[in-house]
Amino acid sequence: MYPPKIRDKVRNLSHAGRLSQFDTEGVEVSFICGTLTRFFLKLDAERKTISEISFQSNGCGFVLAASDFFAENIKGKHLTELEGLEKLKMQLEEELGEFPLNRKHCLTMSFDALKSAFAELRRKQIQEFSGEKALICTCFGVSEETIESVVKEMAAETIEQVIEACRAGSGCGSCRPLIQEIIDQSKLPY
Repeated sequence: MYPPKIRDKVRNLSHAGRLSQFDTEGVEVSFICGTLTRFFLKLDAERKTISEISFQSNGCGFVLAASDFFAENIKGKHLTELEGLEKLKMQLEEELGEFPLNRKHCLTMSFDALKSAFAELRRKQIQEFSGEKALICTCFGVSEETIESVVKEMAAETIEQVIEACRAGSGCGSCRPLIQEIIDQSKLPY
């Protein structure tokens, strides 16, 4: 019923279940087949790494294999190593084989559940932030004020220079356009 690599993955799931303690969770449902998948993430706040990750799902072998693959490839990673996450989808199909067209939704739903966990993490970090200025980089809690200071004091002209100075932009990457805007604003003559 399943391709050999998918079957082997399902027989050797290493991240299935619910963590007893977790910092964030994300859930997604497929209305195509009625499947629900939930990811649980525990962070090492000091190191900014994913210390534990697990998933629960009532899905088929394709969902289970995809979810376990994602968990396996996220655990232990530093938040800066997760930029974009999209590479994981390609990596999955390179290692486990391309999902059949009628099972692409299994891959998408599992991936969306993982993204939902990271979105929830960002939401919590924003709520915890109590600065006067806007929080630009939610992955590392870097404010607009800090980035403006780095750009001004270090004469940073690229996002890479800002990353090197304060880590802003080195996580998920969603704040990079805002960082570029701050850099561009600093070059205006007024």
